[in-house]
Amino acid sequence: MNTITATDATPVTKKQTIKIGMLLLKLRTFIALFLVVVYFSFMAPNFISMANLVIMVKHVAIYAFLAIGMTFVIVTGGIDLSVGSIVGLAGMVAGGLIYQGLHLPIFGVTIYFHLPMVIIITLFVGVLCGGCSGFLITRFNVAPFIATLGLLYIARGAALLLSDGKTFPNLVGSQEIGNTGFPWLGTGTIVGVPVSIWILILLGVAAAYIAAKTPLGRHIYSVGGNERAALLSGVRVNRVKMFVYMFSGFCSAIAGLIIASQLVASHPMSGHMFELTAIAAAVLGGTSMAGGRGTIGGTIIGAFVIGVLGDGMVMMGVSSFWQMVIKGLVIVAAVVVDQFQRNLQSKAALQEDYQGELS
Repeated sequence: MNTITATDATPVTKKQTIKIGMLLLKLRTFIALFLVVVYFSFMAPNFISMANLVIMVKHVAIYAFLAIGMTFVIVTGGIDLSVGSIVGLAGMVAGGLIYQGLHLPIFGVTIYFHLPMVIIITLFVGVLCGGCSGFLITRFNVAPFIATLGLLYIARGAALLLSDGKTFPNLVGSQEIGNTGFPWLGTGTIVGVPVSIWILILLGVAAAYIAAKTPLGRHIYSVGGNERAALLSGVRVNRVKMFVYMFSGFCSAIAGLIIASQLVASHPMSGHMFELTAIAAAVLGGTSMAGGRGTIGGTIIGAFVIGVLGDGMVMMGVSSFWQMVIKGLVIVAAVVVDQFQRNLQSKAALQEDYQGELS
């Protein structure tokens, strides 16, 4: 007759506990979103009304654009502090092209572009800004924190210089020039769904496909997991890093376009401190600050948590000062939880090795 002793049962119990803990950690973003929605549904009037839900999702889209780009950067083990400033610069570029055109004093002419060309130029500016950060990081071995911090100031200063610190108002364009339609990006709908949401869906699907189904995605994760090993295995590490920073700039430019379109005006300080929100959404969604781990789906859910939390606090009349404190606590808590998850994974690996040795 076989008997099970306490010593024999202990490893099994620990293993089950670790598995349950890992499952809860993987679902932490969904759990957080559920709890936040339930809480504000009771505490804030009209929180779950259709009109308010549409507004919240539009706000979340802005955070999600930035967080998607930030996810790729963090997965490679980097950081991008310039995304908020690129948002402001992109909005000012688009606003300036629509409001006053491109003045060429050498030829004494002013060029006005059609809306599609305005969008293309603005997106190119975002990609160029990201490329500058990537170039400093890959060619001169500048730390990502320093490189993107420098670009943060450069992009913000450039945004202020474009209008001498003023706002470009009334960006409706002119029929004679043919640059109308800009407000449609931020306020228009397709089959009843806001355009910004459709853009988010397309960008999210494309980013998720790149991350999960392409060699580039595998290279991004391998660089973050072990850059030296990735280099030795033939991965073009510098090209991968250039891509992620350029993609982050591209996502920031999209956010800048959407914000300026929603306001029908562009302000040089748009996007101020948005980089912290993007980092918080990515980390809350499961992206590891150590690199090598993260998903686009988790990041988008993280953006929903941040967006719902922010809008819910506004509806409850919470002071903007306390909102900053709470968002800071969310960032710290997300990093602590991420570290706890890494420790659990290490314990799970040790437990499996122990079981293998016993067998």
